[in-house]
Amino acid sequence: MENGGAGILQIRQVLLFFVLLGMSQAVSETGSFLVMEELQSGSFVGNLAKTLGLEVSELSSRGAQVVSNDNKEYLQLDTNTGDLLLSEMLDREELCGSNEPCVLYFQVLMKNPTQFLQIELQVRDINDHSPVFLEKEMLLEIPENSPLGTVFLLESAKDLDVGINAVKSYTINPNSHFHIKIRVNPDNRKYPELVLDKALDYEECRELSFILTALDGGSPPRSGTALVRVMVVDINDNFPEFEQAFYEVKIPENSTLGSLVVTVLAWDLDSGTNSELSYTFSHASEDIRKTFEINQKSGDITLTAPLDFETIESYSIIIQATDRGGLFGKSTVRIQVMDVNDNAPEITVSSITSPIPESTPETVVMVFRIRDRDSGDNGKIVCSVPEDLPFVLKSSVIENYYTLETERPLDRESTAEYNITITVTDLGTPRLKTEYNITVLVSDINDNAPTFTQTSYTLFVRENNSPALHIGSVSATDRDSGTNAKVTYSLLPPQNPHLPLASLVSINTDNGHLFALRSLDYEALQGFEFRVGAADHGSPALSSEALVRVLVLDANDNSPFVLYPLQNGSVPCTELVPRAAEPGYLVTKVVAVDGDSGQNSWLSYQLLKATEPGLFGVWAHNGEVRTARLLSEREATKHRLVVLVKDNGEPRRSATATLHLLLVDGFSQPYLPLPQVAPAQAQADSLTVYLVVSLASVSSLFLLSVLLFVAVRLCRRSRAASVGRCSVPEGPFPGHLVDVSGTGTLSQSYQYEVCVTGGSGINEFKFLKPIIPNFLSHSTRREVEENPPFQNNLVF
Repeated sequence: MENGGAGILQIRQVLLFFVLLGMSQAVSETGSFLVMEELQSGSFVGNLAKTLGLEVSELSSRGAQVVSNDNKEYLQLDTNTGDLLLSEMLDREELCGSNEPCVLYFQVLMKNPTQFLQIELQVRDINDHSPVFLEKEMLLEIPENSPLGTVFLLESAKDLDVGINAVKSYTINPNSHFHIKIRVNPDNRKYPELVLDKALDYEECRELSFILTALDGGSPPRSGTALVRVMVVDINDNFPEFEQAFYEVKIPENSTLGSLVVTVLAWDLDSGTNSELSYTFSHASEDIRKTFEINQKSGDITLTAPLDFETIESYSIIIQATDRGGLFGKSTVRIQVMDVNDNAPEITVSSITSPIPESTPETVVMVFRIRDRDSGDNGKIVCSVPEDLPFVLKSSVIENYYTLETERPLDRESTAEYNITITVTDLGTPRLKTEYNITVLVSDINDNAPTFTQTSYTLFVRENNSPALHIGSVSATDRDSGTNAKVTYSLLPPQNPHLPLASLVSINTDNGHLFALRSLDYEALQGFEFRVGAADHGSPALSSEALVRVLVLDANDNSPFVLYPLQNGSVPCTELVPRAAEPGYLVTKVVAVDGDSGQNSWLSYQLLKATEPGLFGVWAHNGEVRTARLLSEREATKHRLVVLVKDNGEPRRSATATLHLLLVDGFSQPYLPLPQVAPAQAQADSLTVYLVVSLASVSSLFLLSVLLFVAVRLCRRSRAASVGRCSVPEGPFPGHLVDVSGTGTLSQSYQYEVCVTGGSGINEFKFLKPIIPNFLSHSTRREVEENPPFQNNLVF
């Protein structure tokens, strides 16, 4: 188990060692290009496709890009032609200094699949710099007794060019005392020496001057000059000598400024001023003069600038000790810089892919390179990412390059972004580390269907609503994002093919708001249900559905309708009342119905007007008209009653019924003669007509009731499964019953089943159940069916 755990840890944490003597991984291809310095930006370098044996189209399709080691874009790649072009003017002296050859290394990164190719660019030097003397005037003090052939050091000229373009020769003005001899120092740089050809005579000539000219090997050659002044001094015949001809010193690169590096010591056998020595650097480069300083009197060499092992590993310095007479001795000091772990690892990012699609494993998120400028153990590196993240590091075929890839499919709905810390640690003492933070966004794919907040919705709408009324809303959410989460709502085809859903409701496709397209009538439609769908905008689109129930609430929008007596403007129906009727005698019954339901259909009756108040009364709950007291001979024969029928809704609606009553002594008398003055016969004839019309109306009503009763019974037998319904004759309805709201339904249409009951002592006229059209609710039908029969005494 321990070995297995160690193996897993090694997989998750990639260890890369940079070893100086060389462990390198092979690259797929290597190409070399040559370019002269100082060429203009955009100059042609070479064709990368031909050099590496690739197709030009492959460079473009695989997203080839050129990356340099120091993160500078010296080259640009034209993926359409495969040509490498200069991004900027190259200065060889700035890039490589005195190093020759000057070679820049680049990597070509290609994707699909990921491939790394290495190319080299050699920058050739041109003769663009002239030799320059740091000191425009050199002063030499030469004793007059200097032997012939004595050599005197002169300052060398500095030329930033290299190779044949560097300093090649030195010359002086023709003279009889000196000639120039060229030497090569340990750095392979040529420097001039002044050789004495003719003895000097202080008394004859105390000072000589001539021009020193430095020539480089360019074509055409460039030159630089300096003035050499020779001061002839009197007799000083001992040269300074160093105690060591060669000094070797090691110093750590993190040494503090001003610290002592080494002390050189020389002596002169002369005495007096001729033995006083002065220490200086000879033929020192600009780097040496910036980094070190020598005390001219003590010979102490101190540090004046920071050391960097990664830039310069060692320095070779020629120290010259000169006495007052101009004689000098020289020694070489070699300073070896020792590496310390002062450089943290570096991370160079080549490409980052973000966002990355979810549910896609082994996706390359990042390509990067790591390095440590230190050496030895200080340059060995450990690279890792947190183990709790679904990402893994993989090394590439090119040394120091890594790819960060997904280890398993990602789920954006669980984690939409990842903050990844790549940690690179070296093995030096103390250990240094570098962390690189990257935020990787996970892009969405359409893998979640919209979800309604409820599986079913119940909406309540009061009837007689205004068209386009907002009656409610449905809502669905989608866990995806962007267009995949944008939900569109729609009405699904109803399961009941006879339901005109398109004319009843509509839905806002953007927010799910539901609207009633027309005014709803509770008496025609108590409720309906339909399905709504929610679909996202993904590809492919995902959807879900929910059930919506719409219940219509009743409003008191129907006034009571009087069934009996008929109020159709025809010949009024006259009720006959015997004068011998006892108090409480049932004269007739006002029958009315209300198309509403619940308390809106509860009816109450009230006597509104009467020819003789107090003679008749109306029962408030059933509409029965009864005598209130005994009738006398003095009572008028004809009476007119107006009965007010009111419902219990809000606001209350009402209707009136007009009753015509005729007092008679018995049903055998068609009428009673009225004690009136002439012309009595004309009035009697009129009363006879009224009686005949009344009897004919009652007879017609009776016959019609019988026919309706028979028709209803036949209808019930033929439709055993239907309870409380009867077929309705086809034909146009009366105009006052037709709805004019434009909805196409009947707001007030009723059918009634009437029959006559027998076997009682008095004739009972029974107004049975109203046959309500199908749009009434079941509860309303049951309520109407359960009403007790209305009785009306008709005495013939």
